[in-house]
Amino acid sequence: KEAMVDIDIKPKSSQPCWYERYVQPCVAELLGSTLFIFIGCLSVVEDVEGTGRLQPALAHGLALGLTIAILGDI
Repeated sequence: KEAMVDIDIKPKSSQPCWYERYVQPCVAELLGSTLFIFIGCLSVVEDVEGTGRLQPALAHGLALGLTIAILGDI
C-alpha cells in the first residue's frame, strides 16, 4: 500500500519566459485599448437626445472597468 507516489516537481524559474514578459502585456494592451475605443465609439453612434453626456460616460466607465477586471493581472 503506497499512500503517496513520488512525483518529480520542476521548480519554476524566478524570471518569466519571453512570452510572459514581452508579448503578453502588449497583446493585453492592444485588446484593452481596442475594447475601450470600440465601446466608446459605439456609445456615441446611437446617442439619444435625452441622455446627453450620460450614455457615453457610462459606456466608457463600464468598458474601462471590464478591461481592468479581465486584463488587470497581466
